[in-house]
Amino acid sequence: MGGAIAPGIGISMEALFQRASKLPRVELLKPKGVIGKNTIYSMQAGIFYGYVGLVDELVSRIQEETHSKPKVVATGGWARLIASESKTIQEVDELLTLKGLKIIYLRNITKRR
Repeated sequence: MGGAIAPGIGISMEALFQRASKLPRVELLKPKGVIGKNTIYSMQAGIFYGYVGLVDELVSRIQEETHSKPKVVATGGWARLIASESKTIQEVDELLTLKGLKIIYLRNITKRR
């Protein structure tokens, strides 16, 4: 069917730190609000809520375009954090990719025997 590709949080944060030399490295945390009162809180708000918005908007547009309501599963290291504010994420499975690789591995082993 197809899909959408966007840069991950880690890549985007790294680009921000490298390209904007005056900005410090920050830990990705859920901020208390959208409007930061200092540079660090402002960066955390922009990164965190920016990605929540990215996910929710992509899912909403995919649902509109496909006239469907697929199950939305967040994966990866920051999945639970982003899911905590997302309106579209229904489940979190940080290990989904590894589980899929295990299935592929097991299928390939049984075919060789």
